[in-house]
Amino acid sequence: MMPVAVRTFLKRSRFALVMATSLLLAFAAGGASTNASATPDSFQGLMEAAMRRMHIAMTAPDTGNPDHDFAAMMIPHHQGAIDMAEIQLRFGKDERLRRLAQGIIVEQRQEIVVMQQVLETLPAQSSATDAHSHTHPKGTVR
Repeated sequence: MMPVAVRTFLKRSRFALVMATSLLLAFAAGGASTNASATPDSFQGLMEAAMRRMHIAMTAPDTGNPDHDFAAMMIPHHQGAIDMAEIQLRFGKDERLRRLAQGIIVEQRQEIVVMQQVLETLPAQSSATDAHSHTHPKGTVR
């Protein structure tokens, strides 16, 4: 049976991931990367910088252990969400989005701690038997 902390983490992760992805998609759809008037200290400039940092940090090498790789990539993804939420709090006025940003900061920080703890216990490489023991139904991607 899965520990309560892990179940809670997964439940909150799904919500936070959906919200962070929605914010990222809305940001990307707004053409922020083509905004010539964005200055480094503007909302757009800070968001662009946060996105760049996040994408660079998410390029973790494939270790062969999906659990390790997931956590290694999700930690910077969560940190990116925290950075963007902090920018929202600095510039945003809508109380609903400010509350959402505050929740993202709290939950994503907690989830980063969980993932860091899990990473400490996971090998970076799956065992040879683990890597080859998975079966894939016909027609699925391997």
